[in-house]
Amino acid sequence: MDILLLFFAGVFGGVLNSIAGGGSFITFPALMAVGVPPVIANATNTFASCAGYLSGAWGFRHELSRHRDVLPRTIIVSLMGGMLGAVLLLTTEENDFLTAIPWLLLFATLLFIFGPNINRRLAQGSHAKTSIFTRQILPAAFLLLVSAYGGFFNAGLGIVALGYLSLCGYHDIHLMNGLKLLISSCVSLVAVAIFIWHDSIDWLNGMSVLVGSLAGGYVSAMASKYFARLWIQRFVALSSLLITGYFFIEVYA
Repeated sequence: MDILLLFFAGVFGGVLNSIAGGGSFITFPALMAVGVPPVIANATNTFASCAGYLSGAWGFRHELSRHRDVLPRTIIVSLMGGMLGAVLLLTTEENDFLTAIPWLLLFATLLFIFGPNINRRLAQGSHAKTSIFTRQILPAAFLLLVSAYGGFFNAGLGIVALGYLSLCGYHDIHLMNGLKLLISSCVSLVAVAIFIWHDSIDWLNGMSVLVGSLAGGYVSAMASKYFARLWIQRFVALSSLLITGYFFIEVYA
C-alpha cells in the first residue's frame, strides 16, 4: 500500500514539476507519511528528483550549448555547493532537521508564490557588470549558497535557482530554465552520491517515487492541454501552504 501511495505521489509530483513546479511539496511529505525518517526522506526525495532534472537539462542542451563559456564555472560551483549542503544535512541531528522542516517548507512555499514577481524585479534592476568581482566572484558566491541549499533541502531548489539567474542578469527564459536544470542536476548528482556513500537513501520507496515521477512527466504533456497553468500554480500554492501549516502544528504544537 505504501509503495502504491508513493507511486501516485510521484506521478502527481511529476505532473506538477513539468507544468508549474512544486512537486517536492507532494513527494517529500508523502515519504514522511509512510514512516521514512526526515533526513532519509529528504535524501530519498533528492534521489527521486534527480532523473527529472537530468532529462530536463538534456532537453535544453541546444540552449546551453550556445553559452559554453559559463557552463564549466556553473557546473563546478554547483557540485561544490551540493556537496556542502549534503554533508551539512548528514551532520545535522534528526530532531534539529525535523524542527527546521516547517521553516524550510515555508521558505520554499513563499518563493513559489512570490518568486515570479521577485524574479521580474531582479531582472528589471539588473545592470551591466563592471568588475571581476561583480561579473564572476559575487555570482559564484551566490551560486554556492543556492547549491548548498539544494544539497541540504531539495524542495524549492528550482525557484531559488531562477532567482539567482535573474539576479545575475539573465533574461532568456529558455536559457534560464536550462541553467536552472543544469544546476539542479549537478547539485542532486553529487548529493545523491554522498547519500549513497552514507547509506541514507530508502531505495524501495525512492524508486516508487522515481518511477511515478517519470510517468507523471509523461502524463503532464497531455494534462497541460486540459488544465490552465495558473490554476495548477494556485493549487500547488494552496497545497504547499496547507502542508507547511500541518508540519508547523505537528512539530511545534
